Amino acid sequence: MTDIKLYNTKTRTKENFVPIDPANVRMYVCGPTVYDRAHIGNARPVVVFDTLFRLLRHVYGHYAVRYVRNFTDVDDKINARAAEMKAKGDDRDLKAIIRELTDQTIAWYHEDMEALGTLRPTDEPRATEYIGQMVVMIEALIEKGHAYASEGHVLFDVNSYEAYGALSGRKLADMRAGERVEVEDYKRDPMDFVLWKPSTDDLPGWESPWGRGRPGWHIECSAMSLDLLGATFDIHGGGLDLQFPHHENEIAQSCCANPDGGFANVWMHNEMIQVEGKKMSKSLGNFFTVKDLLDKGIPGEVIRFVIMSTHYRSPMDWTEKRVKEATATLRSWVQIADRANLGASDKKVVEALADDLNTSKALQRLNELYGEDDRAGLTASAQLLGFDLNEMSKSDWATPYKYITPDGHVLEEGSDYMPTVGVQGWGAISDDTRVVAVNLVHVWLGLRRNSEWGEADALKMSALAAGIELQATRSDDGVNGGLAKLQSNLDISKLEARK
Repeated sequence: MTDIKLYNTKTRTKENFVPIDPANVRMYVCGPTVYDRAHIGNARPVVVFDTLFRLLRHVYGHYAVRYVRNFTDVDDKINARAAEMKAKGDDRDLKAIIRELTDQTIAWYHEDMEALGTLRPTDEPRATEYIGQMVVMIEALIEKGHAYASEGHVLFDVNSYEAYGALSGRKLADMRAGERVEVEDYKRDPMDFVLWKPSTDDLPGWESPWGRGRPGWHIECSAMSLDLLGATFDIHGGGLDLQFPHHENEIAQSCCANPDGGFANVWMHNEMIQVEGKKMSKSLGNFFTVKDLLDKGIPGEVIRFVIMSTHYRSPMDWTEKRVKEATATLRSWVQIADRANLGASDKKVVEALADDLNTSKALQRLNELYGEDDRAGLTASAQLLGFDLNEMSKSDWATPYKYITPDGHVLEEGSDYMPTVGVQGWGAISDDTRVVAVNLVHVWLGLRRNSEWGEADALKMSALAAGIELQATRSDDGVNGGLAKLQSNLDISKLEARK
């Protein structure tokens, strides 16, 4: 069985992953608050933990992994958005607006995330379906002396939990001194956080021992994970922005309510996304949703590729250059997808993923499989990473590789025959160069096969001017192919006529 290593935020080390029960591996990931379209930053944890879900199923078995990702459908942000809608003329009562808003946003979320090739989690609980479990957990916290009721609110007493701040490496004294904390009269300590709050008649609310109200944000995930995964489970994931206070508060209330449980054994956090080197912000005009990108004609597979091209624990930079490179690479892979046989996933691809989800290394290995013309291995390994090359081949954007000659003639390689090709050069060959060289060989061989000798010679001369010598080859078993020999004057920028 493949050994998986994961970086555990709790211990700040990369550890061997040992599930509590290999036949029932359990993972919880914080999902969206549903009041608007998901932006590209929201998509990163979805892709990251979808990849982990796929890896875990590959190693432990398809039905041995339970993946829970929630929907927060009761929240002040949702209430505020519904109030905006009502102020703009929606004459329904606020609760009806909220229900339609959350239902619509969940449908959008599924649509957008599935466009990125992500699988549905095993369970997708809505917070409003677990209010009873939240009330029971809050009652247990009060009974154990970790929470208190005050003016219709129930608050968690952070001083009652000695390990508070361990996940994020913060100390209560420093937080009180160094952060702006909203201080309400009903709090004993400014760092105490809300478990339950009162609701007005027009807002969603449920009856409780403390009056009609609604849950605080943090208690939702604790109650849902307890109900679906138990007091101790394997992995808890989410964006780095959730580490504090959300995940810190989850740990405090869960461990105090269930002192015999350990909550999550492994904590994983993905870094944030930048756009062209700058923080994503509406004020900078570089804020966009997944739907915005899809509407611009950027395929979901390309979005997924760009996200996976950077290790999840490093900040990711979304750039136009990366979009173009990802599109070109995926088009190349689609050309040689094995439409008849789905072989086993490549060992090196699995090893890269098992090394703390090193997706960038896994993608590099897929490029090597492409260069080696290992069609079955490439197709199976791409599938493991969430890229269905055979399905992509039906898309207009993933049409076969094209080359435009200086006089504007479009040359296109067919998908019925793809010869064995190779790349030869001195020293390391970059992925981009390998993709360019392999594509040129395929197009050149296609021209020769169709007896378009003039075009083939023109392409060969153009490639040579850029430092790529094209040669026809024949293997011992009689299979025709080609070789791209990289010269010392290599300069692929001279091939700008490529498309």
